[in-house]
Amino acid sequence: MKSLGWKTIVTTAAVASLSGLALAAAPTQAASPVADRARVHAVGNSKAHAGLTARELSKLPLTNRHLSRHETANLAVVLNAYHVAEGNSLDVDAFTDSFAKDGVFNDEVAGQAYRGKALGDVLPYMANLFPDVHRDLKRITVNGDEVSIELSIQGTFEGPLHSPAGTVEPNGARIDAPTADFWYLRDGKVEKFNCYVGYTAMYAQMGVNLDWASAVDKH
Repeated sequence: MKSLGWKTIVTTAAVASLSGLALAAAPTQAASPVADRARVHAVGNSKAHAGLTARELSKLPLTNRHLSRHETANLAVVLNAYHVAEGNSLDVDAFTDSFAKDGVFNDEVAGQAYRGKALGDVLPYMANLFPDVHRDLKRITVNGDEVSIELSIQGTFEGPLHSPAGTVEPNGARIDAPTADFWYLRDGKVEKFNCYVGYTAMYAQMGVNLDWASAVDKH
């Protein structure tokens, strides 16, 4: 297991913060048709997304089954954003169009923010690192213009991870990192997307050990 010194961990997190945008297959298996339907409706105003059926919604791990038309529309926008960012159906333009003109994606753990063109730049990197990346959505809460999701980022480590300590070569390891996403929408567009990724678990699964001993030795 490769060990990274404590001084490189924070910077490495920033470099690998794109993992937080592992926006891939929306919910697995039964829930995936919902994402497909959302994609068909395309990103736009709320009215275009209000057509998700009760049956489709029943396949999602929702905490509240009584969503308003507006809340259903917001949920469809979020599901669409997941779908168009997965490895096998990457659509950078569609993803960036999910955001308002001044919209921002915040990787809260790494302390990185992405706006404008940078919103699209992160997707190809993520697809290279974990080509089959997707999210397993475990719990979805919709409250007006806010969509909160408990999930895990899953995929296979098949692309090199470039860090300040050197290149971590892919080893085919399976990744299953706990994550929490918070989406804030305005007029059918994403105004802010805050993502919290369990990087410690992710790095360990990739074969990277956080070197606490070097932090102690600095004294």
